[in-house]
Amino acid sequence: MVIDPSTTKYMIKATIKADGVIEKSDVVGAIFGQTEGLLGEELDLRELQRSARVGRIEVELESKGGKSEGTIILPTSLDKVETVILAAAFESIDRVGPCKAVITVEEVEDVRVSRRKNVIDRAKELLNEVMEKSKIEGESITDNVRQAVQVEEITNYGPDHCPAGPNIEKSDAIVIVEGRRDVLNLLKYGIKNVIAVGGTNVPRTVTDLSKEKITTIFVDGDRGGELILRELLQVADVDFVARAPQTREVEEIPQKLIMKSLKNKIPKEQYMDMYNIKISENKVANGEKPQKVKREFFSKTKEKKVGESKLITDKQKNYQSILNDISGSLKAVLLDENGKELKKIPVRELTDEIKKGEKVSTVVFDGIVTQRLLDIANNKNVKEVIGIKIGNVIKMPKSVKVLTKNDFQ
Repeated sequence: MVIDPSTTKYMIKATIKADGVIEKSDVVGAIFGQTEGLLGEELDLRELQRSARVGRIEVELESKGGKSEGTIILPTSLDKVETVILAAAFESIDRVGPCKAVITVEEVEDVRVSRRKNVIDRAKELLNEVMEKSKIEGESITDNVRQAVQVEEITNYGPDHCPAGPNIEKSDAIVIVEGRRDVLNLLKYGIKNVIAVGGTNVPRTVTDLSKEKITTIFVDGDRGGELILRELLQVADVDFVARAPQTREVEEIPQKLIMKSLKNKIPKEQYMDMYNIKISENKVANGEKPQKVKREFFSKTKEKKVGESKLITDKQKNYQSILNDISGSLKAVLLDENGKELKKIPVRELTDEIKKGEKVSTVVFDGIVTQRLLDIANNKNVKEVIGIKIGNVIKMPKSVKVLTKNDFQ
């Protein structure tokens, strides 16, 4: 059916039933003939069609068993009242050709409503397409910026120029990964204290760094990751082990799996027991044995009375309990001279808090005992510092007693 979209406002839709076999020309002739003069000159169908106020009458018929049925459609540009009058006139027709017939108007459709609906539906489709494209472009921009930031943040650390994050020097804890892409993926999600070994031949830079900081190994969940892990366990001073999910690689896993893997890290000793790993001797990459910081001052304490010795042992048990409670949390607990807890804080705030505090007698914290921390503790009359291990301490203050996790084993 051909309809002039610039003129059509309404569509008259009707059905016809005739007691005989009729044709399209019979129906059209009956409509024109039996409505002529019925509605006056203003609504004369021939004049309306001649002035293009109504369109062509479209008829579809089907004859079966000596009877005919079909549909009639007439587009108009008349107003609503004139259109329904014309539609009602259709129902006054009772014969088509030689046959009795009944015409029933099923609907007077407002074409503009249908068009409006089509416009809305199409507009929705276009909007969805635009939003999807914008989302993809937005993600692309975000990824591009993120990648650019990653490239800017990644550094080459130490004499071996190991790929590393910008916080590798100042952080108390580090994460050792396999390669540069692993570093980039962790930087993407804000983990900046990361350094890569770049293969199974572990650089001296990494082994030296592991002696000074709390060290977590984070490797792939495949055979290659297992080999690098075993090498690191031999040559580095490792504290915790984390693995990517089985068969997955650190460089491609999403943020959720990265955080989950690091959260589920386990102590080195526990990992070695679980997988029956035995290391007879620590060897660094160049064949030398790592030089641990000696703590001979523990054995050089003066002789004490029996009662005083028992008191110190009880204190150490308390320190051990606190250290076990905060292990892996990067927290610090400040105690007064009676062993009463004053405050629990993040390790990153420890030095500032000691500088401000006047009643702090003992510090128990999940971190590395450094020269700077001991100097500040000495200046603020802190008597004891208990940490995971000792870093590169050159000058040990006489008034500060230092204990580490190994001293409770």
